[in-house]
Amino acid sequence: MKIDNFNQQILQELKKDGRVSNIDLADRVGLSPSACLRRVQELERQGIIKGYKAIIDNRKLGKGFSAFVTVGLSVHTKDSQQAFEQAIAKSGEVLECHNVTGSYEYLLRVETTDLVSYKRFHTDVLGDLPQVATISTHVVMESTKDNNE
Repeated sequence: MKIDNFNQQILQELKKDGRVSNIDLADRVGLSPSACLRRVQELERQGIIKGYKAIIDNRKLGKGFSAFVTVGLSVHTKDSQQAFEQAIAKSGEVLECHNVTGSYEYLLRVETTDLVSYKRFHTDVLGDLPQVATISTHVVMESTKDNNE
């Protein structure tokens, strides 16, 4: 599927507001409602639009502590990576897990209630995984740009 200017505009508008009505979306991008709907449906069918989600303000749910955590593994095998990823997938504190290049294998985005609950996660979850060799925590003091908000 060709991503022309209309499709690019549709994607940008849906990123800003996934609940926009088709009529409003068509008006914003300069298409008729039927042409706009066909394009959105094709973007969905092609898997370019994978879904729609709610953006949650975790601070209002009592999660006031955010950190990026780098994790180095003790063994660099596929089995070790899979075991780590399966364990992390079960953790509600981890919002994102990225396998990266560099001096460590993983970059995690973690949110907890406070520093005490993060310490518990650090010790009881990460510290208890046999695959983990190193953990480095980078506490978020402020986010001036966050595409998840």
